Amino acid sequence: MTRTAHPLTSPGKQMLSEQVYAHLRDAIMRGDHAPGDALKPQDIAKEQGVSLAVVREALVRLVGEGLADRLPNRGFAVPAFSDRRWQEIAEARRTIEPVVLRMSIERGDVDWEARVRAAHHRLARTPAFVPEDGEYYSSAWSEAHRVFHRTLLEGCGNPVLLETFDRMWTASELARRWAAQRNPDRDAVGEHRRLEEAALARDADTAAEVLARHLTLTAAALTGCSRQAKEVL
Repeated sequence: MTRTAHPLTSPGKQMLSEQVYAHLRDAIMRGDHAPGDALKPQDIAKEQGVSLAVVREALVRLVGEGLADRLPNRGFAVPAFSDRRWQEIAEARRTIEPVVLRMSIERGDVDWEARVRAAHHRLARTPAFVPEDGEYYSSAWSEAHRVFHRTLLEGCGNPVLLETFDRMWTASELARRWAAQRNPDRDAVGEHRRLEEAALARDADTAAEVLARHLTLTAAALTGCSRQAKEVL
């Protein structure tokens, strides 16, 4: 007698897990949960009207993206905010992203150039702040910002490196959301324009230097280490 193999996860459960994951991800990125807040599966399951298994699956996915921590014998929690944590993330980005950008400039084709130009155009035309979001960067600008930086690196053609970028970017965006700081003295528009220009000119040295400086200034804004950043630069 032949048995029919059943998938480990049913389509219905997968859909529910995706919905709970999206709900929790948006809530964390909006700042609905403070740094270090517990994410209790039982409470989330009751609130969302789903099983504990569905919630745990969603939470494990958030842990994989760096948007939640799994604590031994204590369940799940929003990552705690600390200068050390974000300095480590910033150090990783400054180490990895300029190298990947060099690879991207070396390997990127004409289609990549067109995508970089289009991504920068969208970013430059998207307001960073809108009244309904208060002190926070607008959702539209945040997405345009992510797409621009990722597109710059996509010419490398290495999905593993791009997955690493995605994880680091998510962690940085969470820190940026919590910081909710504006720096009127910073020329972010000019920084992005110089990044685009250097990349399209195939000037890897300048592009890597501009990106490293850009990331250093961002880290300074998120950690409150502006004096230290000036000394480094």
